[in-house]
Amino acid sequence: MNLIKSTGTFGFYTIISRLLGYIRDILIAIFLGTGLLADAFFVAFRIPNTFRRLFSEGTFNAAFVPSYTSEMNKGKKSANEFANDIFNLLFLGLLILTIVVQVFMPGFVSIIAPGFVDDIEKMNLAISLTRITFLFLLFISLASFFSAILNSHNKFAAASAAPILLNVILIIVLLFSKALGDELVYYLSYGVSLAGLLQLIFLYYFVKKFFSLKFTFNLAIDEKVKFFFRKLLPSIFSSGVTQINILVGTIIASFQASAVSYLYYADRIYQINLAIAGIAIGVVILPQLSRFIESKNEEKISLIQNKALELSLFLSIPATIALVIGSEEIISALFGYGNFNKESVNNSSLALFYFALGLPAFALIKVFSSFLFANHNTKIPFYISLISVLLNILISIYYFNKIGFIIIPIATSISSWFNAIVLFIYLRNNKLFYFQNNFFLNFFKIIFASILMGLFFNFLLNFFENQLSFYYSFKSIYLILSVLFALFFYIFICYFIKAFKISDIKLNY
Repeated sequence: MNLIKSTGTFGFYTIISRLLGYIRDILIAIFLGTGLLADAFFVAFRIPNTFRRLFSEGTFNAAFVPSYTSEMNKGKKSANEFANDIFNLLFLGLLILTIVVQVFMPGFVSIIAPGFVDDIEKMNLAISLTRITFLFLLFISLASFFSAILNSHNKFAAASAAPILLNVILIIVLLFSKALGDELVYYLSYGVSLAGLLQLIFLYYFVKKFFSLKFTFNLAIDEKVKFFFRKLLPSIFSSGVTQINILVGTIIASFQASAVSYLYYADRIYQINLAIAGIAIGVVILPQLSRFIESKNEEKISLIQNKALELSLFLSIPATIALVIGSEEIISALFGYGNFNKESVNNSSLALFYFALGLPAFALIKVFSSFLFANHNTKIPFYISLISVLLNILISIYYFNKIGFIIIPIATSISSWFNAIVLFIYLRNNKLFYFQNNFFLNFFKIIFASILMGLFFNFLLNFFENQLSFYYSFKSIYLILSVLFALFFYIFICYFIKAFKISDIKLNY
């Protein structure tokens, strides 16, 4: 496996998906803005989408891949029997969960969006839409199981390409938005669940060569299956802590009009980088790291860990600087059209600014957690994440009445840095991670190149100030140009000072 090549494959399809997601979101911003319909849809979409991220963006992998890898070492038959036992129990559990939530949907939405309770119209709409979108959870969780099997065999393309289907379907629906009127949010919700079903079918086509599905609801669970499910819940919570923090933020934000929408649009921007700098790297390194831990190859373990951390910082640090410098211009250029007014731009960009400060921490959590997951350790990341979420809740609730929704991205970033730092300390104290000799030199080179890129990006934003103003029609073109120029400048500087080496692309880990 080549870390950069595999991350590049995963990242390529992820970027395609996120770019289509941007097109989807700009159409939503134009036709829904940040009003009642938008808030209700985003709550209905946030719930299954958060579970999608919890299951599909590395969290299911965290528990499944190390155990499945161990079974693969025993032979294909053993691995297939183990996978079938997991699939059948997972399917049964998800089916029961879906039915229960559908029955008690009013209470469920009241918990997720308590601020909607006093607005009967918004509450009823959110309940109706969530009933439709919640089926997505069943389909996408099973699809994530297929993705985990493919990832275990170092096949990352299909799993990372599957989410493209969701964005394509929603974009098609949005193209008919004028004809659909207020019914648009219902068609979007049906599109969400349809996309989940299509992703499941799509991934099954690719996984058939590695896995033979057999429905056998055998309740006699053996010890290795019990061990997997004991790891699953902690891994979902710990690896998905960023998404849980965002869900907590959505619950609190529901008490302020339009705040859910402000946070949603800000979240969409920084998630593009996180998908590569944290999620992709965590997903890619886990299968190979698990194998080397099984074989106790200390040299390879250290090499993969250091290169993964270095690559994560290489991607997240410049993104943080760019988002902090240009948060307002970015939100304005990407979403500042139609019903998305100047106030929406200001509030969403403020949220993006504070989310950006936590971006490296969001990525580091994914990478550090993978180091522990590969060692079959999901409990420690779980405990640390639990404290992190509680810290986030305490900060958010204490300051919400004083400064409003903006405390949510601030609290999310603070709690995430706490999480990342404590994970690092645990890894070091338990001798599960060592810095190689050249790491710090490369780290300072990345910092230096990122600062120069930030200065250049700031110059470009000032140079195109008039073209990036809120009322300029083609501002997105100038933003894209500025981002591309800054990106090429950063890569050139990194190559020139050898913070990035061509040999790393060719090196197999």
